[in-house]
Amino acid sequence: MGATFWNRLSHECELWRQGTALVAGVDEAGCGPLAGPVVAAAVMLPASWLEAGLDPRLRGLNDSKQLTGDQRGKYFSIITSHPEIRHAVSIVDVEMIDRINIRQAAWRAMNAALDQLQPKPLHVLVDGLRIKWLPYPQTALVQGDCKSYSIAAASVLAKVTRDRMMIEMDGLYPGYGFAEHKGYATPQHYAAIRERGPCPIHRRSFSPFRPVETELKLFQADAGAGDGPLRPRV
Repeated sequence: MGATFWNRLSHECELWRQGTALVAGVDEAGCGPLAGPVVAAAVMLPASWLEAGLDPRLRGLNDSKQLTGDQRGKYFSIITSHPEIRHAVSIVDVEMIDRINIRQAAWRAMNAALDQLQPKPLHVLVDGLRIKWLPYPQTALVQGDCKSYSIAAASVLAKVTRDRMMIEMDGLYPGYGFAEHKGYATPQHYAAIRERGPCPIHRRSFSPFRPVETELKLFQADAGAGDGPLRPRV
């Protein structure tokens, strides 16, 4: 295995060497868009890869944003059909996002994806900063989807799942361009909102539907209610 490929498996290998066989990577897709759900995925690679090495078909796996649509689709198929890879996906809809705010919704989706894994992971690799309330031992990796195959695999599953959902939403709510921009804040999307107004899958707690000042106040207020002493970063 080449050095780059080995380095992207180094965090998993270190935990496997320590006897922690069940290591999962977790990531989300869809925190930024103005419309649609947030999706999280969790992926657990087999500890036997400490000796056997990475499946060669996954050597180009990277942060989903660094891959083309065709590449993401290829890796999605390999990951979800691989007999040794455990995976799970969780979706939090627009209504919940508007009720508890996007960051808490993403955390909820990640936790739900991890909880679906059987057996449950003993350690989690997280993309970004540490999530204090996540009830698993964890290692936070800044730009983790470029440094860990487990996180990269989770990012691909989350991204492909969400993109496919938004393509379906384009058929239900035509004229907004969801199949092209997937709900993100593009000029095309803003123009459609100005012309048509919001549709049922738009996040009403986001600007341009709510003034920025009000949105931030609600975001901070929600952080201290409902799910314990959370203080999301904004």
